[in-house]
Formats: sequence, structure tokens, C-alpha cells
Amino acid sequence: MPDLLLELFSEEIPARMQARAAADLRRMVTDRLVAAGLTYADAAAFATPRRLTLSLTGLPAETRATREERKGPRTDAPEKAIEGFLRSTGLAREALEIRDDKKGQVYFAVIERPGRPAAEVVAEVVTATIDDFPWPKSMRWGTGSLRWVRPLRRILCLLSSEAGAEIVPFEVGGIAASNLTEGHRFMGSGSFEVAGFEDYVGKLEAAHVILNAEARAERIWHDATQAAFALGLEVVEDKGLLAEVARLVEWPVVLMGEIGGDFLDLPPEVLRTSMKEHQKFFSVRNPATGRIERFVTVANIAAPDGGVAILAGNRRVLNARLSDAKFFWENDLRKVEAVGLEGMAQPLENVVFHEKLGTQAERIRRIEALAREIAPAVGAKPDLAAEAARIAKADLASEMVFEFPELQGVMGRYYAAAAGHDDGVPEACETHYRPLGPTDDVPTDPVAVAVALADKLDMLTGFWAIDEKPTGSKDPFALRRAALGVIRVVLENELRLELIPFITAPLGRNLNISLLLDRVRPYRSAIANLEGGHGEALAERLVEDFERETFGGLSAVEAKEISAGLISKTVDLLGFLADRLKVALRDQGVRHDVIQACFDLGGQDDLVLLVARVRAVQALLETEDGANLLAAYRRASNIVAAEAKRDGEPHDAAPDPALAADPAERALFDALAALEPRVAAALEGEDFAAAIAAMAELRAPVDTFFDDVTVNAEDPALRENRLRLLNALRGLMRHAAAWEAIQD
Repeated sequence: MPDLLLELFSEEIPARMQARAAADLRRMVTDRLVAAGLTYADAAAFATPRRLTLSLTGLPAETRATREERKGPRTDAPEKAIEGFLRSTGLAREALEIRDDKKGQVYFAVIERPGRPAAEVVAEVVTATIDDFPWPKSMRWGTGSLRWVRPLRRILCLLSSEAGAEIVPFEVGGIAASNLTEGHRFMGSGSFEVAGFEDYVGKLEAAHVILNAEARAERIWHDATQAAFALGLEVVEDKGLLAEVARLVEWPVVLMGEIGGDFLDLPPEVLRTSMKEHQKFFSVRNPATGRIERFVTVANIAAPDGGVAILAGNRRVLNARLSDAKFFWENDLRKVEAVGLEGMAQPLENVVFHEKLGTQAERIRRIEALAREIAPAVGAKPDLAAEAARIAKADLASEMVFEFPELQGVMGRYYAAAAGHDDGVPEACETHYRPLGPTDDVPTDPVAVAVALADKLDMLTGFWAIDEKPTGSKDPFALRRAALGVIRVVLENELRLELIPFITAPLGRNLNISLLLDRVRPYRSAIANLEGGHGEALAERLVEDFERETFGGLSAVEAKEISAGLISKTVDLLGFLADRLKVALRDQGVRHDVIQACFDLGGQDDLVLLVARVRAVQALLETEDGANLLAAYRRASNIVAAEAKRDGEPHDAAPDPALAADPAERALFDALAALEPRVAAALEGEDFAAAIAAMAELRAPVDTFFDDVTVNAEDPALRENRLRLLNALRGLMRHAAAWEAIQD
């Protein structure tokens, strides 16, 4: 069975496009080959700056012959129907067969397709792939119609087997396929023939080209770390930079150079960022001092002088870049010394955060107010949290962050320390942005935690207030990341924090409304109906906890509508946080429906408590008792709901033990009476495991009740009492979770 080797050789492909291009080449060619009847055993795609390569093994020598029978219209059908059938089959009428059918004679088309040589199919597929290749950016080169990211110079396409290798004959854009390729641009020795993939890889390496990008990255990292180790230094790990540099070279040569002494006192992050962004250099750190003292650059050539001239040129360019960075650093420090961080932040008064949410300065004031409110709940001093919030984003107005936006926060820490701030304030300037990703650490210092939560909650409540919520795959303001950040900060710091006040308050500020809670009180019943238990819980919080302000002349009806709108947005945002919590806990094996069942109880804004409840409920459901108890709950709920609908009234009054006529009925009464105080005490003490364990004891009496007792008894009093008993069972279990949300 032949193997396919395809190489598309061009001028330098941008590093950022290579991995995607290799994957696209593999996908497009293999999908089209399979669709054409050519299967394969294995496929591998590679990319270097000047070539895309695809290797397929185990192709058949030709496609299988096929025979297809297709039923057509009746022989007396309208002429247009027959003509349409002929067009779909590609046959002439005399080639059709006439066969008897239940409704008369019909036309049948017998379409036979002979097998095709693999080379013929490959030629068609590769030609179509090159013509349709989805480069992010491409252009037409020369006078032909071919579009490619850079000028395409050669096409190598071979089918090789034990009998030898044959060139697949085709031409694209005036370039004929051949068995020729080239090695390194400078260290290679011109074009050469290859006879298969192994021969191709070996000859490329002899011509100073390492085909595999991962192998190039491994060589770079090995040589760089060994060079640093020899000097008692260490290379700062940067996987993204390593992958990028590996795609910039075909033959990596690692060179290490020194950083000028004038720049060694710059913050390490500044040196690292400047060298990475401008020069693609790796930073080399002194582990004893933490200073960046050297750099590693990767050349694409083994220079005769050992890289002396290359390093000299790189140092000249680097010195110019670092001189700019030093200028920014010193200018910023002078500004901080003169006017402080709040003075540095003054230009943010004129920087729009969002047209409906005001300027950056207005946002900072909202964050300050919220951080002050959150601080006592997370163990921080309110004044320190407010101080940190006021200056946390001042570095956005600095020259350094203007040049290197990725240093926001980091530079804030340096500037805050230079301005004399302490007690966790400088650290909060840096870490309040965290976590930025799933592997990023969360802030742990109380001041930083207060500012981080305030920052993220202001983002969420602000965009919720103006109805700019994520939709589908679109999330332009990174609100999903902000929500996950809130969840991780709360859970990983085990913060016993009720989120509702810290959502409703900034929502109110962002909506620019005022609430007079005494005037909300008459409308609580209407508000409570908004979202079930959540609406009632929120109305209670508004009345008891939210700041008392005036409506500013609003009518009572307007006041009710504004209050209801605020509560509705709060409930919606809580639901969004619950959805993000499902994502955050999914990798830990926590079921999303169990989270929903606990959240649906209403008022579940203490995430630490919610997760503890979720884990206890899931632990019960993983037992046989739990599965049977869930079935009993569903049966009881269905019976009570159906009978309430039929009777036109709920059966929610307290059942009377004196009316228990059956031993199984009395046993269930006794079990409920014994368990209610235990469950209540356990829930009051936040011992959800104990509460759930107690509920598990209901399994036996509930099973016996359903086996031995007829709920819809002929005696109306017995029937009503038994329905009330089932409702009481349902109510007791619902203290733990809204079990109807649990899926099978």
C-alpha cells in the first residue's frame, strides 16, 4: 500500500499561522481523500517557516469500483420529471432500465463507477486543497490566479511503495509537482530529490532543516538551559515564546548575550516584557538576586564566528529598546513622586470605559465604594481597601503601561511601593486582576481580595445594568472570565460571603437609581413572584439590608417597577454565576444538575455554603438510599401536584397524626417527627452531610408507605391527610435541595 508525501514549499510563513495551516492541510486533504474513496492508516502534518508537509501512510493503490442502483419516475411520468432524473444520474435515456413496480413500470438507473488510481485522486484533491486553502490572509502572486500567504515556489508530491516512488502528476499556478525540495536557505546546498518520508526527513536534517516544530523547541530549550546552568543562571520559562521562536527558525542556534549594566536595575518584568515583545528574546535570571542579567536569542544559522556578530547586532537593538523602557520608568517615577498615584490617575477622568458606564475614573470610584463595603466581609480594613481601589488602576495612565499594556497591575505595584503605600496596597494593585485564566493563582491577601471582588462585580453588574450580557459564543467584555474569577476568589479563599448585597448595591449604582425601602415594602408580594424563591429572598434583603435613599419624586408605581427591575437583574446575574459555577466544578466531577437543585432553593448566594450543600447532596445520590429517596420524592411530588390540580387547592396544611389509620402511615409520621428537628439543627449548624444522612433514614418508611398505603382513599379525610403527609415529606426533603431539578 503506497504512502503519500506532500510538501508545499514557499517563502517564509508567519509563525502565528503555521500550526493552524498544518492542521488545515491535514484536515482538508484527508477529508477529501476519504470522500473520494481513499482511506489511510495514519496522517501527520508539519510546518517550518518555509514549508507545509503532510505524510499519509497505508493508502490503497486505487479506489474501489462501485455500483449504484437508483429508482426513478414511472415511464409515463411527465417529461420534465424524467429529464430531471437523467440530469441527476448523468445518463442518457437509453441507458436506463425499465422494471415492473407495484404501480406500473418505472425507470431505474444503474451507475457503475470503476476504481480510480490513487495518483489520479490525490492530484485532484491536492489541487483543490491548494486552490481553497483558508489562509487568514493571502494574496495573488505574479500573474496567475493562485493565492497563497507567501509566494509558493515548489510542490513535492510522491506516492511511494516497496516498488519505488512515483511523482503524482499535476500542476497548480504554473508549478508542476515533482520529487524535489530544498534545505536551509543559507546552509543548504540547493535542491535535492527524495524518495519517501523517511528519506525526506533525513535529507532535510542533513541540509540543516528540522522538520518537527516540537523537536526544534526541545533543542532550543535544552541548549538555552544548559548555557544558563553553566553560568549559575536560569532561563525564565515561557512556553508561548518557545513555541513562537521554534516556528521562526528551521535550524535553531542558541546564543546568549549580556544586558547592559545601565538596565539591570529596571524591574525584571519590564526587562522580560521588552525583550519578549520587541526581540523575541528569552530572559536569563540570577536565582540568587532575582535580577534579569542576560538574554537568549535563537538564530536561524550557525555563523562562522560563533554568533559574535549576531549578538553584537542584537545588543545594539536591545539597548535602544531598553533605553526607551528606562526613560518610561524614570518618567513615571518622577510623576509618582510629584503628584502620587491619584495624581497619575487624573487623565483617566477623560478615558471612556464604556459610553453607558462612564469613564475609567467613574468606574474606579464605583470600585472604591464597593471595595469598602466588601472589606469587612473578607477581613480587610475598609480604609485600606478603598485606598487600594483608588490607585489600583492608576498605572493605566503611566507611560510604561501605555507601551506595554500587559504590565498593567505589575507596574501599579512598583509605583504604589515607590509612593509609600504599604499594608498590602501595592500587592492589591497587581493581584486584583487575578485570576486571568484557569491556571492563574487567586489573590489571598484580604485587601487584594476586596479589590479583586469589587473590580469583577462592578464589571458584571455594570454590563448587566445596560443589558450587555454574553450571548452564545460572544463575550466581548470577558464577563464569563469575571464571573469565574469571583467564584474562584470566593471558593479558594473559603470566604463566607453573601453576594446578593454586593450585587444589588452596585447594580443600583450602575442603574443610577435610588431606592426608598419603606416605599418598596407594600409591593413585596408582587416582587416575590418574579423568580420564585429568589424574588422573595431578594425582596427581604432589599427591605432589611440595602441603603435607605429617596426615590427623587418617583411615583409609587414607578418605584415598584424600578425595584422589580433591579431584583430581576440581580436574579439573572445570580443565575449566570450559577452557570459559571457548574463550569468551575465540572472538572471536579460535580454534577451540574445537583448544583442547579441546590441553587433553586433561592437565596443561595454564599458560594462556600452552596458548594458544601452540593457535595452532600451528590454524595447521597451516589448511594442506593439516595436513588430510592429521590424516586420517592418524585412520586410524592407528582401525586400531590396532580391531586392539587384536580381539587383546585393545595394540600399544604399540617397533617394530623391522629388520623393515621395504617401502621405504615404511622411509621412515616413518626419518622418525619423524629427527623425534622435533627435536619433543622444540622442545617442551622451548616452540617449538610448530617442533614442529608438523616434524610436517608426516610427510605425504609417511605418505601413501606407506598407499598402498603392507598393515598387516594375513599374516605375524604384520610385522603386529605395522606396528601398533606406526602407534602410534608416533600417539604422536609426540600430543605436540602430542589430535587425536581435532579436528572436521571
